[in-house]
Amino acid sequence: MASKVVDLRSDTVTKPSEAMRAAMAAAEVDDDVVGVDPTAQRFQAEMAALMGKEAALFVPSGTMGNLISVLVHCDVRGSEAILGDNSHIHVYENGGISTIGGVHPKTVRNNPDGTMDVDKIVAAIRHPDLHYPTTRLICLENTHGNSGGKCLSVEYTDKVGEIAKSHGLKLHIDGARIFNASVALGVPVDRLVKAADSVSVCLSKGLGAPVGSVIVGSKDFIEKAKILRKTLGGGMRQVGVLCAAAHVAIRDTVGKLADDHRKARALAEGLKKIKHITVDPASVETNMVFFDIVDPRISPDNLCQVLEQHNVLAMPASSKSIRFVLHYQISDSDVEFALTCVEKAFEELLKGGAQLEPLANGTTRSSYGH
Repeated sequence: MASKVVDLRSDTVTKPSEAMRAAMAAAEVDDDVVGVDPTAQRFQAEMAALMGKEAALFVPSGTMGNLISVLVHCDVRGSEAILGDNSHIHVYENGGISTIGGVHPKTVRNNPDGTMDVDKIVAAIRHPDLHYPTTRLICLENTHGNSGGKCLSVEYTDKVGEIAKSHGLKLHIDGARIFNASVALGVPVDRLVKAADSVSVCLSKGLGAPVGSVIVGSKDFIEKAKILRKTLGGGMRQVGVLCAAAHVAIRDTVGKLADDHRKARALAEGLKKIKHITVDPASVETNMVFFDIVDPRISPDNLCQVLEQHNVLAMPASSKSIRFVLHYQISDSDVEFALTCVEKAFEELLKGGAQLEPLANGTTRSSYGH
């Protein structure tokens, strides 16, 4: 029997539960491109109601969901979107809003908590001038991945929404892990995104579905989004098979997110006790733990290589840090096992006994932040 692998690379690595597989096998399906897949229709209506919006649309990925949302709001080439300089849309989505949509990104510095200063957002809004692009959109990210899974408060989101509305702009929230934020803040998810004109929700991250995201907004927004989804090749036929699994994820996994957050804090507390590491357990708000390696003799790549040899998978987050991501398929015993392996890995690297080989888990130096 193969040894168990504790996979902390991301919450995207979960395997479908037995309940998801059963729901997929039993799903009532039809052609969703035509708009008649009953399982997709039910799931989209469920998500719209849950998020407090008029309508919803299933899309293959969060990247496509964000791209569609930006392009609906910025429907004139040369439009400008204000977004964080360390946001997922700006850093990790291949520049799609520019290369495909002709949308110019106006970046504002992300603070360590994932916010952008409100006065800097206001300053970034263009005044009408033939030399400038036209500002049409503000984008937020909640939770903010590159800030360690930090949550944007409902008060902050409302304030940015007020700014957008007062300037005739739209507000889009990249809510890849919005349910993690809702649980951590103790704020219902529909209230948390009330100020937004559109939200993308990843179903295959913290929620653990195998594939897909959903975007929500007004009926008019979703009608335009359907056209763009088709244009981008995202229309799928019997997509109810995937929506059935996503329904189970919403039903079964949201209630487990608080436990993921608890285990992440426990992991951070354990890492704090290990020499050669700096980590702030108080900064862990959701399911991500970032820690720095302070010994210059050890790189994140090397530590991840040795951890892999001990059946713990992880990703470098930068040239000096590593990211662990918790999900519902990581147990308390897995956390203890990972901590033990981190200690062993440091010992082996410092003694020179580790045999370093290329990582086999899909991680490379360019994988930071996925």
